[in-house]
Parts: sequence; structure tokens; C-alpha cells
Amino acid sequence: MQDLARKFVKEEIIPVAAEYDRTGKYPWDVIKKAWSLGLLNKHIPQHCGGLESGNFDGCLVTEEFAYGCTGITTAIDASSLGQTPVIIAGTKEQQKKYLGRLVEEPLVAAYCVTEPGAGSDVAGIKTKAVKKGKEWIINGTKMWITNGGVANWYFVLAKTNPDPKASASKAFTGFIVERDSDGLTPGRKEMNMGQRASDTRMVTFEDVRVPEENVLLGEGQGFKIAMKTFDRTRAAVAAAAVGLAQRALDEATKYALERKTFDRPIAEHQAVAFILADMAIGVETSRMSWMKAAWAADKELSNATMLASIAKCYAADVANKCTTDAVQIFGGAGFNSEYPVEKLMRDAKIYQIYEGTSQIQRLIISRALCSEAKQKNN
Repeated sequence: MQDLARKFVKEEIIPVAAEYDRTGKYPWDVIKKAWSLGLLNKHIPQHCGGLESGNFDGCLVTEEFAYGCTGITTAIDASSLGQTPVIIAGTKEQQKKYLGRLVEEPLVAAYCVTEPGAGSDVAGIKTKAVKKGKEWIINGTKMWITNGGVANWYFVLAKTNPDPKASASKAFTGFIVERDSDGLTPGRKEMNMGQRASDTRMVTFEDVRVPEENVLLGEGQGFKIAMKTFDRTRAAVAAAAVGLAQRALDEATKYALERKTFDRPIAEHQAVAFILADMAIGVETSRMSWMKAAWAADKELSNATMLASIAKCYAADVANKCTTDAVQIFGGAGFNSEYPVEKLMRDAKIYQIYEGTSQIQRLIISRALCSEAKQKNN
């Protein structure tokens, strides 16, 4: 699978990545080709026609994709993010209907949680769902939703307990919502700094009716589902960041061996050589970090949440440093859009922001550390 992904990236993604970045077009052609080869929907259960791959195997493919273009990778992996709540909490009927659909056709899903005033603070979301008969009526606005304008269906987190004192663990419910539902309106495509092939939009819900059979796990279970989802998907975000960092290292090394100053390749100057060495250290250690996090998620270990946050936080920081260093090694050429590394630098920044900022990851890690220490002392 990794070899197939690597070949696909070389032949189908790298040649078109700059054009998708320039135009901001959604990469449907690439996604359809990847789907036809079985490179999408890797985690979907076998009873729905999927491979039922583990987290680790999926991350191997994600790293390869990200080496080619993280904008296209985000478009692909955002569908996996949308699928994950249904994989971990859906009934067999829900899985067959919604996950099976993605296996049968080259369609994508989306994860609708972030709002204009609630990003990393998931507990602060305002979108509400009210039960009326055998339906739920959803009202609210979601923001920065990847695949927002192209998804066939969404996982939506909404507040269902009107009590302002209700804990997050009981206040929210997860829903599967059809894209063509009346009252569901995607906004304009946002033009972002990087990862421009990804489709990011506001999504508005105005009296959107959802049948009760589209509730995941039961009323009040949504926050738990959303957090369990991140335990699985943050390792994939880390793997993508590593793929980006590896590309930056390879491009910088190649250029450093070709570019000459003072009659020798700049790679032979210790100032440049040490930058490359530090980049390699970052790439290798962050790769080990996502591998451990993905393995822990597959084994459902108690420290999987902390390991996922460590991997995501560290790999994001490494990707940003590696791409900045690559631009530095390229010098003036690095600042120019005719060369590949300025795109890598723009694409890297979002890894410190989406799926929980680097600051939120450090909060999760520190809380886990303190909790573990208290248990030991008791």
C-alpha cells in the first residue's frame, strides 16, 4: 500500500500540485484516481466493503500523500476524519448506509465541529439541535469545515442539552447529516494561505431536519465521540506533517548539492550542512512519534490520547522549522513561487492550528502528565 501510494504521488500528485495550489480548485480528478486504486477509505469496515486498515497502516499512506501535496492530502484525509465518528460509534446499519456509499462511489465526507467562536474549545460550540417527534432540528453555523462544499454527508456536533450547567460529556450529540438536507447551506470557498487545494467553508444550518436514526451512539454522547475521533486522527495529521517535512529536506538537500558559492556546493559549507542535519533529526524523530501514537491508538492503550497530542504537536513544529529552513537554504529562490519550497512553507503553518492548536496539544499533554502523577502518588 505504501509503495502504491508512493508511485501514485510521483505520477499523479507532484506534477499537478502547483497548479491546484495556484487555482484553488478541488482535486476531484486526483481523488477519483486514488479511489479507483483503493487508496481512499482505508479504515472503513470490511462489512461495508472497506479494507478495515488500522491507524498505523493508514498513516503510512498519509505520509506518502503529504510528500506530494498536503492540500490534496487534507482533502483526502478530511473525509477520513468525517468517517471516523461513524466507524467508532455507528451502528452496522449507519455504517452500511454512509460508509458503504463512499466505497461504492468516489464521494467524500466532512467533519462539522468548529464554529466561528469555537475551535480548539470544542465544549464552547453553540449549534443547537432540538428533538421534535422522531426528528432533530439543527440550527447554527460551522466554520473552517474542510470538504464543506463537496461532502456527500457530514458528521455534525450540536448542543442538545439546554442546561447551561450541563457538562460537555453530556451536553452534545453527534449526528450524520445529508449534504442535500433542506436548510443546509455551504458558504463560499475560503482562500487560505496554504493547502489551497483543500475546500474550506462555512456551513450554515437553518431548521435542518435530521431523522432520529442518524444520531450516533445516543443523545449526549457526541463530545465523547469527537474526542475519541481525535485520538485516531491526530496521528494521521502528524504523519502528514512528516511527509511535508521530508519533502522540504529532500528539496533542500538536492538544491544544496547543486548550488555553488565560493567554488563549491553550499552543502559543503558547515553552516548549511548543519541545517540539513537538524532537519533530518526532526524528520526521523517526528516519524517515530507518529508511529508510536498510531500504534497506541490501534492497541487502544490508555496513553493514546497523550501520545497523539505529542506526535501532532511535535511533527507540526518540525514541519514548520524544516520548511522555513528549506526556504533559507534556497535563499532568494526560496522566496519565489517558481521554486517548490515557498509552497511547502505556506502549507506547513496550518499543522500548528487545525485539529487542535499546538497550545491545546500542550494543555492535553500536561493534564495527562499531572493526572498520571497523581495516580502514582495515591
